[in-house]
Amino acid sequence: MDMAELGQIETTGLRGELRRNEPMRRHVSWRAGGAADRAYTPVDIDDLGLFLSRLPEQEPILFVGLGSNLLVRDKGLRGTVVFTHRVLARLRMEESADLSEIYAEAGVASPKVARFAAAHDLEGAEFLAGIPGTVGGALAMNAGCYGAETWNVVARVRTIDRAGRLQIRESHEYTVGYRSVRPAQAREEFFVAAWFRFARGNGDTARQRIKELLSKRMATQPLAESNAGSVFRNPPGDHAARLIQASGLKGRRIGGAEVSTVHANFIVNKGEATARDIEELIELVQESVRRDASVRLEREVRIVGEA
Repeated sequence: MDMAELGQIETTGLRGELRRNEPMRRHVSWRAGGAADRAYTPVDIDDLGLFLSRLPEQEPILFVGLGSNLLVRDKGLRGTVVFTHRVLARLRMEESADLSEIYAEAGVASPKVARFAAAHDLEGAEFLAGIPGTVGGALAMNAGCYGAETWNVVARVRTIDRAGRLQIRESHEYTVGYRSVRPAQAREEFFVAAWFRFARGNGDTARQRIKELLSKRMATQPLAESNAGSVFRNPPGDHAARLIQASGLKGRRIGGAEVSTVHANFIVNKGEATARDIEELIELVQESVRRDASVRLEREVRIVGEA
């Protein structure tokens, strides 16, 4: 590709892969949606830093791991997507006399962290096996399941800014809530790694717990169909799935999108859904639950791009 085709981004010294008009349906777990103007797959964090420093100052940037909590609208995404899965992939133990931490980069799948912790006789990471995304996504939204949340086990994080500068931030530098994370002081930085702190324990116990959680997930979620995990946040004192089911919406379809008959807080792609089908079904669920239960369901999934 010549420089004009790449939008005047200087590529000298970059070691990753830069593509234009990248179909995002290939990279999101819903398998629907349009294309991104640009997509970059870095080789490592240093390569990512160089790439970010070359982008125009106002260029929109979206980091994508497994795309398990994301919908890109059908007309696509203006700006640049950075893919992290399998490339920002370092995972290691860091131990001292009285401390055990796991260092994981943003592209590591969360279940891999759970298994790695169990292999090193650490307990408390088991819930990560139930999160169908990467460390970067888990950090960005404080992902959780089975009563545990990501930021409960975060010691500190590594971030990168638009100029490619790396920082280490302590957990107290963020305001963390239910499926919500924001810096205590406004700044535009992206998560590229984290140090997780777990208690020393019994690896066999942790592995058994992981097995139990995964069995529960397989029995209660539509894992055989393309989905994005839980679509809505649970409202205080209730469950989104219960409210959706109470509105009689299990199995409701718009185009190729369906409210799962297995778990009502999941919307599945039956094979031909457009992003618009999925978004319209999300809106229908919200309106129905608001009408029937006077509850406004908030999306857990992120919707980006042009309709």
